[in-house]
This record gives sequence, structure tokens and C-alpha cells, in this order.
Amino acid sequence: MPILLKNASYIDWKNLTFMNANILINSELDNSISFIDLSAYSPDKKEVEILDCKGKLVTKSFALGHHHVYSALARGMGVPKKTPSNFHEILKYIWWTLDKSLDKEMIKASAYVTAIACAKNGVTFAIDHHASPNAIEGSLDIIAKAFDEVGVSHLLCYEITDRDGNKFAEKGLAETENYLKNNQGLVGLHAAFTVGEKTLKNAVDLADKYQSGIHIHVAEDHYDQEFSEKTYNKRVVERLKEDGVLCFEKTILGHCLHIDEFERDLIANSDAWIVQNTDSNLNNNVGYFNSDGLGENIMLGTDGMHSNMLQSARSAFFVGQGFDNIGYQGIYERFRNVHRYLAGNDFKGDGENNLVILDYDSPTEINEDNFLGHFIFGIENRHITDVISNGRFILKDKKIVNVNEEEILGFSRQQSLRLWERMSKANYY
Repeated sequence: MPILLKNASYIDWKNLTFMNANILINSELDNSISFIDLSAYSPDKKEVEILDCKGKLVTKSFALGHHHVYSALARGMGVPKKTPSNFHEILKYIWWTLDKSLDKEMIKASAYVTAIACAKNGVTFAIDHHASPNAIEGSLDIIAKAFDEVGVSHLLCYEITDRDGNKFAEKGLAETENYLKNNQGLVGLHAAFTVGEKTLKNAVDLADKYQSGIHIHVAEDHYDQEFSEKTYNKRVVERLKEDGVLCFEKTILGHCLHIDEFERDLIANSDAWIVQNTDSNLNNNVGYFNSDGLGENIMLGTDGMHSNMLQSARSAFFVGQGFDNIGYQGIYERFRNVHRYLAGNDFKGDGENNLVILDYDSPTEINEDNFLGHFIFGIENRHITDVISNGRFILKDKKIVNVNEEEILGFSRQQSLRLWERMSKANYY
């Protein structure tokens, strides 16, 4: 059923022009929206769902460039038996312990609560990078099903790695290929220091076979570079370039914190994209993103820390004042660049009929001349009242529409206790 948003203050997400509009949203045909004159249009309430948006802002919904469903049940978990002293140990003692403890029920719970969190934060499209070494087969389908039910579009991949041996790398490759046969997706790789030459080549070949791209963490910590130079006598980005990772327009390089001028030039002269994850970098104390020499293909993600893209943009802007060259327009462009990535690569699910409605109680005037100041310093996720994904409501009056949130939260709490119990029996946790 089409949706009519009456009396809206519509903000064009591309040029930030404001207009008072009545917006008719198509759910099936061409993913479009149209602006209509109500004096010449008398909608039948049985055929059109009508929402009065007087006093509210309506604009394109948000998309998330790098997420981790697998981390959704980590909130509130205990501390590891051994305190990590560096980032490699953070991975080893915490995140690799967690992902190895996941089973299919835990993945299911993680996927549902992540999709719900996305919807409540105005995110209608998420790019996810998943890991569950002891529950690989079918994991991407579990995540896709949950996201589809909530109504959040997605671009998924499994994190292929040699860190648990060749057998697990082969399982990751098989899961990826099985998923790509019937779904849009990427070929995921963990950080390069956990990916050997054979697995890297197989991943690139798989991406080429399915006309996809590689989604990989790059130089998130100094350790990635140190390992690459010691093992391969070359830096990480140089290795990825030589093995074909940068050749794909769909390739996403996560983090890119510890790269030199030569590597920056390699990325800038490639078709690859970078995704910045400021909150995660701050949490892990691994360093600060600097965009110098990297070109324009930079978007924002959360790295599994949360699903709030407004917060990600704000963090990137504030931290960037000391470590990056970023202004009001620049941070908004990074916030919206994920749409350019998706559209440029013909991924489905991010059409113009994806909208967010904001009840923004600003104490000052907001218009197209000062919108960016409100975007950085004012608009928050608490202002989101309704979200439309692919022409259908997935959040209405701040309530999830398509699934029972209360039941899912009860299920996820049960699964979190199971997960933490498993982790407590591991070597490091």
C-alpha cells in the first residue's frame, strides 16, 4: 500500500534544499517518491496509508557502512581472565573468544536485535561483516532472514580467515559462495595478518567470479603492518594491491589508520572504498583516522559498537578536529557516501523510498542555510519517530512494526547468558 506523508518539511539529502511537501511513497514499482498537490488528489484511505507530518522533518534514511552482528550480545559481558595489553590481545582474549562461542541460536538473536537497533536509529541499509567460526554454515542466511523480517536491507559477508586453520578458511569460502549464488553480498576477510596467500587468492577469485568485492579490515592497528612487513616484506595495502583486492569497485577497506603515503596513493588511485569507524577506534585505543591523500571514497560505519550513524558522524567530526581535515560539509558527505557506494554498484534496497521522519524540537530556526550546524550539534536518534524502508513502515511512532520486539529481547537475553557461560569456559575469558 502506498504511503502519503502530508504536510512534511522535506529535506533533499543530496543538496539540502527544504520544501513543504506532500510525499507519495511507492512500495513496489520503481522505489520512487513523488510530490503531489492535495487539492488535485483525493486519496482513498483504504488504498493509501496517510501520516500527517506537520512540524516534522522528512529526509532520506541512513545507511551503515560497516557493522558486526556477531558483537550484539557483548553488552554487559564480563571481563577476560587475562587483561589485554595490546590490540592483538583484545582480539584474542575478547572478540575471538566471543565469535568462537556463537551458535546458530545466538547468531539469530544477534541478527534480530541488530536489525531492530538499525531501524530505531533510522538505518534502513546495513553492510555487515560476520564471524562465527564454530557455526559458519548457513550463518549468512540466518542474518539475512532476521534483517528481512525487521525490514532492513543488507549487504552481508562472512569473515574468512586462516586464524583457526585452513579447514575453517575453506568453510568460510564455501559459506560465502553458497550465499553469493542467490544474494547480493561481499567476500569478507578478517585483517590481513590472519589471511595467508592461498586464502587471499581464493577470496579474490571468488569476488571476481561473482562480480563482488572484498570487505576487509586494513591496518586497524600497528600489528597488521608489522606482521605484513615481517612475513611478506611489504606493507598491507601494497600486498592487497598486488593480489587484486583494490581492483574491485565494491571493495571496502575498514579503518586504514596506520598507512603511509605510498599506501594512501595506492588507495586513492584505486576503485576501493574506505569505511571510517571512529567510536570503535577510540574504544580500542588504536589510533585516529586521517583522510589526507585518500580521495573521496570514504564512508562511515560503527564496527559493531552500535547502530547509530548520527553518533558515528558526530564522533568522526569532533575527533577529526585534532587528527583529520574535516568540516561541516565534509562530514555530511562521508555520512551520505554509503548511498553513493550502494547506488554506484547497483545494490538493491537503498532507493528513494527509504525515509526517516524526525520530530526535531529545535530551539532555533532550521533551514537549508544552517542545516549542517543542526546535523552536527542538534539532531539525535531520539528525534526519530518513524522509518520507512523500501516504501513500508518498519518503525512507526517509535515502535517496531514487523516483529515483536519484546519477545526478541527476551530471547536475546537468554542467548546472551548462554554465550557468556560458554565464554567463561574458554582459555582466556
